[in-house]
Amino acid sequence: MRLNIEDYQTAAQRCLPRFVYDYVAGGAEDELCLARNRADLQALTLSPRSLRDTSALSTAIDVFGRRWAAPFGVAPVGLIDVVRPHGDVLAARAAGKAGLPYILSTASNSPLEQVREACEGPCWMQLYVMQDRGMANSILDRARQAGFEALVLTVDVPIGGYREKDIRHGFKLPFRPGPSLLLDMASQPRWLLRQALAGQPQFVNLMPTEGASSAQAQAALLARSMDRSLVWDDVAWLRSKWGGPVLIKGVLHPEDARQALQYGIDGLIVSNHGGRQLDCAPSTISALPQIMDIVKTQIPVFIDSGFRRGADVAKALAYGATGAFLGRAVAYGLAQGGEQGVSEVLGLVAQELERTMVLLGAACPEDLVQCQI
Repeated sequence: MRLNIEDYQTAAQRCLPRFVYDYVAGGAEDELCLARNRADLQALTLSPRSLRDTSALSTAIDVFGRRWAAPFGVAPVGLIDVVRPHGDVLAARAAGKAGLPYILSTASNSPLEQVREACEGPCWMQLYVMQDRGMANSILDRARQAGFEALVLTVDVPIGGYREKDIRHGFKLPFRPGPSLLLDMASQPRWLLRQALAGQPQFVNLMPTEGASSAQAQAALLARSMDRSLVWDDVAWLRSKWGGPVLIKGVLHPEDARQALQYGIDGLIVSNHGGRQLDCAPSTISALPQIMDIVKTQIPVFIDSGFRRGADVAKALAYGATGAFLGRAVAYGLAQGGEQGVSEVLGLVAQELERTMVLLGAACPEDLVQCQI
């Protein structure tokens, strides 16, 4: 019986090779930021309000004209097929059936059109801008034509974080495992059989562009060779290619929130990339209040990194966030049970959120702001 996300994490650790588990669960350098995300969320408390009518409880919210069943969704997770083949499609399908949003990573392993078709709910496209902007233009065009509803520009990866566990394992693509990795893979025969039948994961949405091959594009993404000349003025370029909402993911500094407002960004995602980039970065929940002081209610502000329980989502909403996104928790469910595992994880978090709201005396997400201490 799995009662919480930690149970799913334990199950994932048992059914994945060590190098895959470490890829999903690990962080940058000493993993201090990774630990801060959880520690700061756990330390935060809320004050329940008494004698409040919660008999007509609703967790639903409206975002960009679409209704979400609850104020959380699935964060982009790159290279998720190493967890389970067709992972993007399976997770997107589970999110859509639950009435929750799904963000597809640029580093996905399934064609973006296929993922969009599988997702019944809100589906957003995450974008990395690499040195070859023609590749970004191609993804933008395809995502718009496929019907993705919002664009999520990720800005916290100008260079790849120093993920020591991946380096020690020799985990990289193209995948050429040495003796130790082969033994690791052989220790999980079910995982190995699924991977053998599906073939080596590829970044299938990185199409060849003028002056760059697909292989070069994949190498650039793996090396995190991003366009470090990308600046706020380039928002105009994104607007010219994308007609829907544009969000910035990776904001931690209040002045960047102010800049986002000045440049007409439609939403923010407060994120430290799950502790996988800058190890000395603050936790996202500690950065949220200063950003909300700038943004107030002008645009929706979302948050990710470290969210494991419905109570975590409630804490974020109490301090002003519109919603939260979960990454690792979904990957753990996917590892354990495929689409069904993702559905179970999302359902578990939804149940925890409902129970937390009732105990706090909050009949709807908007009521949670009254529970700040």
